[in-house]
Order: sequence, then structure tokens, then C-alpha cells
Amino acid sequence: MRLLYVHERFGALAGAEANAHITATELGRRGHTLGILHGPGTGKNEPAWEATFPARFALGARDNAGVVREALRSFAPDAVYVHKLADLSAIGALVGSGVPLVRMVHDHDIYCMRSYKYDYFTREICTRAVGPHCVFPCLATVARNREPGFPLKWVSYPDKKREVELNRRFNRMVVVTTYMRDELLNNGFDPARIEIHAPVPRMGDPGLRSSFSDRNLIMYAGQIIRGKGVDVLLESLALLDINFECVILGDGNQRAHCEALSRKLGLADRVTFKGFVAQEELKTYYRECSAVALSSLWPEPIATIGLEVMRYALPIVAFDAGGIKDWLVDGHNGFLVPWMDRAQYAARLKQLLVSKPLARQLGENGLRLVSERYDFDGYIGDLESMFTRVIREHQTAHN
Repeated sequence: MRLLYVHERFGALAGAEANAHITATELGRRGHTLGILHGPGTGKNEPAWEATFPARFALGARDNAGVVREALRSFAPDAVYVHKLADLSAIGALVGSGVPLVRMVHDHDIYCMRSYKYDYFTREICTRAVGPHCVFPCLATVARNREPGFPLKWVSYPDKKREVELNRRFNRMVVVTTYMRDELLNNGFDPARIEIHAPVPRMGDPGLRSSFSDRNLIMYAGQIIRGKGVDVLLESLALLDINFECVILGDGNQRAHCEALSRKLGLADRVTFKGFVAQEELKTYYRECSAVALSSLWPEPIATIGLEVMRYALPIVAFDAGGIKDWLVDGHNGFLVPWMDRAQYAARLKQLLVSKPLARQLGENGLRLVSERYDFDGYIGDLESMFTRVIREHQTAHN
């Protein structure tokens, strides 16, 4: 089949780009013809993207309807696979083209004006659909500008409503967890047009297992930003009444605050901030780790770090936020703690540290779960089958 990918960037950058590239590369290996309609380059690994996408069409700064129509005419795809794209002129042209459309929902961008379904100040998770409350009291029309220039930007409520309306007309919406499916349903999407296809994490080292030593090592790996709850993790660690060590791997705009909080809580001799580390260096921590702490307070779409560490048979303790419950089964491969419950979070960490046989068993359960449920060949095969169904349904409806 001929598949035209659509994405707002070109080249490696983050999780959305990694998923787009790895799926396209494998689909190309299976004999499918690939093209891409894309935004600006990232400057990272662009030659690999050029090899994966022989046919390339560049979006402009504005009014991309004509660019979309020319790409569709030139490439003549059987289906279009849209990843991240907020340009309403481009989305509108795709919807009006009559070509089968599939959308990969990587995060909360489509149905949240703030993009993260979470109040930065109160830390409460939003459970509402897009509506007038987004303007007031949420004040989501004013958002942080991550581009150069003025630190704030205006977000249009009518444009967001229009974006939701256009995306409802896609033939399929691909989500990664039940939580994200439910968010689409809450925003009026057709349940028959939603499919769950969870991304598959990179493979672990089959021979690597933790020693679960008396070092009592707890590991956190991820960004150190407010939504990731590292400060709440530290407050939970302060409640532990046994010896332990904790390494915080990663960086972010809350690192200095969390380092100061660690000292204030008397944890400076037990908690170490290591910054970002390479994948190979991570394995040195996996070999000693007794528990992985996932402290996100915002509703994670899936939290792929959990899937990755399960490849190494490590148990996980996490707050019940977003899509984490799709793969973290309380008492089976770790512990799912009520949101913001510091006392229970500390108690579950202690349970794993004092009972190494339990920690080892939960870790092995997690390895079996991720190996059986998150298989790469099966993931790509499911995507192929979905595209085939979408194309066939479209042909049937138009014959």
C-alpha cells in the first residue's frame, strides 16, 4: 500500500518522532511505499528519515491547504497517517480530500488547550471535555510560548473546537491506552473509529537482572518538571524509616528546586541527582535497583519508561494517573498508589525494599507482561491490518 505520513517536524526529537520513524521504517521493510508531508527539520538524524521517506513534501509557515492537495495529487496515497499536526488549514484539506485518514494521538494536544490535562498550580487532573470552562476559569487561552520571543502566547478557543470537530471526521483515531480512548469518547468521538495500539519499547538485555541487593536502591528516570512529581517523590522518601539510596536520573526546570527540597528534607546523603545518562550507563543502575519510582502527577498518556524498565524485570511504584493503569497492575508487577498519597507511596516502596523475594517476583511478572502484550512484530502487524481495513471500508463505501 502507499502511505503518506504527516508530521509537524522532520527528524529525530522526542517520542512522537521516534514512533513515526520506527513504524515507517518497518512498514517500508515490509514492502509498503512511504512518503511524508512534514514541517521544519529538527537537525537530528535527518538522513535516516530521508532514507525511510523517499517522497517528501514540506509544509510552509501558513495556509498549507494547497501544499496538502499537491502532495496528495503527486503521491496518490491509499491512506494518510497523521501524527502531530495542529495546522487547521492542513487538517481541513486532508479531511476534505476524500482519502482515508488515520490519526495517531500521541498526547493530549487535540482535546486540551494546555496540552496536558492538568492544572499547573493546583496539580489537579482535568476530567472535562473541551468547553467554555477552558476559557474561564482555566484561562487556557493564555499559554506558555516555548518558541523564541514573548514568553506567553494566545490560544484560540474557537480554533480548538474546530480542531476537535475536524479530527472527529478521521476514519480512525489510534490511541495508546484505554485512558486516551476515554478522553476521545468524552469529546464526542465515534467509539467505532478508535483503536488502541500501544507503542512497543526498545528491547532489554535478556541476560540482565538486578541483584536486589541490601543497597536498597530506588531509581527515578525522567524529566524533572512539575508534572512529573519528583518533589512529591522526595516527600514520600522522607517518610521511609529504613536505609535506602535513591538516584534521580534526568534533568528539567525543577531540578534546582528538587535538589533544595532534598536537602531541606534531610535526604541529601541518600538522594543523588545524576542528570541525563546514556542507555548503557542506565544498565549499571538496573543491576542494583530494587524498585523503580514513577511519580507522575499529570495524566501520562502511557509513560513508556515503565514499559522499558519492565524489560529488565524491575518492579514499579507509581501514582494512579492517566494511562499508567493499562500496564501497571497493582500487586502483580508493582504497586499503583492513589494519586498524591505520599504515605502509601512510601509504604509500597518499603514493602519492596524489605522483601526482596517479593520485589523479584513482581519484576518477573512485569517482564512476562511486557513480553506478551508489547511485541514489536505484533504491533506493526496490527497497524498493517488496521490500514488494510480502513482502505477496504473506504472503497466499499464509495463503490
